[in-house]
Amino acid sequence: MLPITGYVERWSVRPGETLNVMISVQGGGAYRARVAQIICGDPNPRGPGYREVPAPWPLEGEHQGEQQDIHLGSWGEVPAVSMPAGAVALAATVWPTRLAAGEQAVLCWHGEAGSLTLGLDADGAWCRLVTPAGTTALRTGVALTERSWHALVCLLDDQGRLHLRQQPLRPRLDRDETAEASAPASGGLSGPGAVSIAADCSDGLARAHFNGKVEQPRILSGGRSATAPGEVLAAWDLSRAMQTDRIEDIGPSGAHGILHNLPTRAMTGSDWRGDVHRWTEDPSQYGAIHFHDDDIGDAGWQPSLSFVVPDTWKSGVYALHLEVERDGRTVRDNIVFHVRAKIPGSQAKVAFLAPTFSYTVYGQFQKAGRQAMITPRSLEWGALPQAPDGHPEYGVSPYNFHSDGSGVVMSTLRRPLIDKRVNQIHLVDPSEGGSGLYWISADSYVTDMLTRNGIEYEVITDHDVHAEGVGLLSQYNVVLTGQHPEYHTVETLDALAAYLGQGGRFMYLGGNGFYWKVVPHGTGPWSFELRRAEGGIRLWETLPGESYHAHDGSYGGLWRRLGRPPQQLVGVGFSTQGEYRGYPYQFLDDILDPRVAFMRDGMPELASPGASLGERGLMGGGAAGHELDRADTLLGTPRHALIIGRAVLTDPTYQPVNEERRDHTWPAKREDIIRSDLTFFETPNGGAVFSVGSMNFIGALPVDGYDNVAARLVVNIVRRFADPAPLPPPSA
Repeated sequence: MLPITGYVERWSVRPGETLNVMISVQGGGAYRARVAQIICGDPNPRGPGYREVPAPWPLEGEHQGEQQDIHLGSWGEVPAVSMPAGAVALAATVWPTRLAAGEQAVLCWHGEAGSLTLGLDADGAWCRLVTPAGTTALRTGVALTERSWHALVCLLDDQGRLHLRQQPLRPRLDRDETAEASAPASGGLSGPGAVSIAADCSDGLARAHFNGKVEQPRILSGGRSATAPGEVLAAWDLSRAMQTDRIEDIGPSGAHGILHNLPTRAMTGSDWRGDVHRWTEDPSQYGAIHFHDDDIGDAGWQPSLSFVVPDTWKSGVYALHLEVERDGRTVRDNIVFHVRAKIPGSQAKVAFLAPTFSYTVYGQFQKAGRQAMITPRSLEWGALPQAPDGHPEYGVSPYNFHSDGSGVVMSTLRRPLIDKRVNQIHLVDPSEGGSGLYWISADSYVTDMLTRNGIEYEVITDHDVHAEGVGLLSQYNVVLTGQHPEYHTVETLDALAAYLGQGGRFMYLGGNGFYWKVVPHGTGPWSFELRRAEGGIRLWETLPGESYHAHDGSYGGLWRRLGRPPQQLVGVGFSTQGEYRGYPYQFLDDILDPRVAFMRDGMPELASPGASLGERGLMGGGAAGHELDRADTLLGTPRHALIIGRAVLTDPTYQPVNEERRDHTWPAKREDIIRSDLTFFETPNGGAVFSVGSMNFIGALPVDGYDNVAARLVVNIVRRFADPAPLPPPSA
């Protein structure tokens, strides 16, 4: 674990509201805390420089901290199940995915009388009975096939013997996996107790987490053999209460339970026939839950600091800075949160929309070798040297695979997101003097640009727009995005579309935006579910029959495949991806159109056809790079849109994204795909959109102290979009 780290319960807060901060100090002890408003989060000494403004805070100073641990691994808890005297059995159907991980518990009953656990490992099924008289353990000694369905049963009969049986639902022809074992038992079980599914909780702490799908976990009574284990005492139908964290007992005990750490629901079960792909049409075929030993949901830490946000704090990006002394050196971390205006639009009519959905989904992206790569430069620059691959204890991201090789579907902000900080780099930039930023530090270039140009702004987040819709957006004349607003819900897209329809102005200052659909957890967007269906740039894909979200039953995947391509909203959409190398744009003839004359204010010669912009930058060395978007009227770019500038990338690492291809050949000429288009168009009621379509673009803004053509262009657009005077529609 990091010597000190933590998280906040939500991404944004208003003055007068209470913010809880969860902090862990390894080994406990004193730590220091302070708060600052972040103006620029870039630690690069050759960039604009890290800039912050201290925020007066009554809790500033030293505090005593405690260690709070992370407990990875999903499981189900049933707090009360009474075991009758006589014969009892545990049974379940399983689809194991990581047998080499060692002993894994499938079902466990534990109480004052002892415990009975059914599990498996690389050598097949096992069971363990623990009573005051001793321990009895059985193993079949016959290995099971991974990613195949098997029925497991262990029975403690009324004759004092323990039985174990495993049987494949689809037998193999090359070897027999059916096996049984039995032995005298060390006593009996009866009385009150609890049940854990996909983990062993017999000693009070969830451990031995199961990797794979579990279906039909149940407890039976009165059985005579492992093939006739008795009548149902408790049986959990995992296809019920699908959109919640509840698990429901359909047996006579009514022993309902709760799921921990966000296992993946709406998984195909052992009787899935392939005729249904949406679980809502026949939930009985989706009675399985996929558990993983590295799942994480709500870390459950206790608040360490709680405070009411002062009315004196302006809207902006803030960081709680933490320091602790370890081995004669000061170790630091910071936790970012966003302060909104108490009344939206009261401080400014310009809003920066922080892409907190994407921050959450990308949180804890474990990229092999990243921490070792960034540490020397981070230490040289005084930046945070941490990266998720160096601290897997905080869990994984939907950009990772689980330990069993399955894709990560769930994300959560209720844990330390150690790669979503300021004063932090994410790679060693290949360009001379480059910063190598992503996420919050990169997005601070936008707020820094606004601050240096005297443009008042407020900060809102994706989470706020999801909750408050167009009513929030309508308080602003212009809304600006960050570098990478990739993930969106139906609610956020609806709000943005309605805002533009009402005459709002929108500036999309990133690349690969509005790309994947996510669905929030049933209790709110502290967690998201992501089904990577069909095409798209992705590291994994959903399996057949598992492309519909558990939380709302809706289909997952790209917004383009769901009938809402980014071009419909912002005029451009993801087209190509390559290495983190940037290129300049050239202005096109459309820059001379009278409709965009305001863009050339103060630089009529510099902003002319054939002239360059963004030829230098702190991200990859140029404004056009990494992930690029282009206009396409077939996908929804308005016919009246103007392309004022374009970059065509020649680097061979830039290739068409998957959804652009229809076969193995290139879908068009390179210049038709491997490009980024600076795009402008008017919307109804005097609104407008300007999109850059490049992840590297905002890295060009700080060059020469934000006094360059790219930055001046953006500032001109912000000023005009902030002006409430309607932008006239294009003439026929």
